[in-house]
Amino acid sequence: MFLQKGPIFTSMANQTVITGTGCYIPPVIKTNQEFVAQTFYAEDQKKIDADGNEIVEKFKEITGIEERRYAEEKVNASDMAVAAAKLALEESGINPEELDQLIVAHNFGNVVKDTIQTDILPALASRVKHELGIQNPSCVAYDILFGCPGWLQGVIQADAFIKAGVAKKALVIGTETLSRVVDQFDRDSMIFSDGAGAAILESKPAESAGPGILSASVQSHCTEEAYYLFLGKSNLPEADPRVRYIKMKGRKVYEYAMQHVPAAMKDCLDKAGISITSVKKVFIHQANEKMDEGIIKRLFRLYGLKEIPEHIMPMSIHKLGNSSVATIPTLLDLVRKGHWKEHSLEKGDIVLFASVGAGMNINAVCYRM
Repeated sequence: MFLQKGPIFTSMANQTVITGTGCYIPPVIKTNQEFVAQTFYAEDQKKIDADGNEIVEKFKEITGIEERRYAEEKVNASDMAVAAAKLALEESGINPEELDQLIVAHNFGNVVKDTIQTDILPALASRVKHELGIQNPSCVAYDILFGCPGWLQGVIQADAFIKAGVAKKALVIGTETLSRVVDQFDRDSMIFSDGAGAAILESKPAESAGPGILSASVQSHCTEEAYYLFLGKSNLPEADPRVRYIKMKGRKVYEYAMQHVPAAMKDCLDKAGISITSVKKVFIHQANEKMDEGIIKRLFRLYGLKEIPEHIMPMSIHKLGNSSVATIPTLLDLVRKGHWKEHSLEKGDIVLFASVGAGMNINAVCYRM
């Protein structure tokens, strides 16, 4: 008797291919300058007396964020998910009634503007299916709570169903309104933003050097790392302790990512039998510019390489901030559709997706365009 390692489903009869993508980038722009007059408090609830401009400049230097996007007042996470889904469906050209899986990744559900109560009844996937008018009962709609790697985990799950032969077409969405769960008195509130991204995955006949998912790697560290991100009281001393906001142990998250993410990315490439030198683009979760750059450097060092190709890592965090599960699908959609001069994708290109977030969870996917 033995335990099998690696993927459970290993069918070579089909391959999971991305046939359409879409994203929703909210129109409300929140610049760093708008935080200059904000009063911030530290974790110990003591006022931070540093000059506002100094706080903002230091923040930009560390994270790379210049501005972020917030959802309009009457727009919720599920609304953005529907908008992104429609664009992905349109590009793919498939009939929504043909979908077997409708997966929505998020962390807080719908949060109505000026409230702090999350709403996930019914599930966001059910709402999206309803709004898309899909009547097929065999289109299974469900949510994923997996921290920032949620969208990529949805892709991995859809791939498993497709390779198992029980699904042929899937819609995977990542959507979030983090601006509605941040503590305005916490400097970390400047990191988070809103948005949605979606992709259509389809089963296609496997072919040599053809497009599709080549491998995946997933890890969860839930001992001392489990509460690196959590919900907690505002940093404002007189705040109502019953109202909780997203909180993050920034240094711990950074150290965790540096230690574990590069190894998971290499494990994913090793499973596909591909070297980092063959990778055209790395689509990594847009959490922090310095952290992402550090992860890439350590990944290349695992191969004994110091030189990193220019433009290998598209970055949207400067203008869009950290929209959690929406960052990677949004980034992919923007690059696929030629919205960046320095970034493009061609048939046959190898790309690597990777994410890290609350849980703590890590995942990576190797894909051939």
